[in-house]
Amino acid sequence: MAVFIHKKHHLPQTRLRHWQQARTWARLIREAEALWHVDVRALQRMGAEELSQLLEEIPPAQRQRINRWLNGYSAATRLHSSRRA
Repeated sequence: MAVFIHKKHHLPQTRLRHWQQARTWARLIREAEALWHVDVRALQRMGAEELSQLLEEIPPAQRQRINRWLNGYSAATRLHSSRRA
């Protein structure tokens, strides 16, 4: 019983941590996209490389939450779920 109560106690902290992580991923994607609008090709290439790397590192379990942040940031990128229906 003590373990069950302990898990409930940390649920808000876990949810907050997941929320913060999703927001951070979305911000990083938005910043990488912003480099696409710069006229300098080297910066555009760096932005594309950064975005590609970020997309590979994002945990699949957080993609839906990150998509909500990307939508709020009006970012062009959307993440696909790894689940197959």
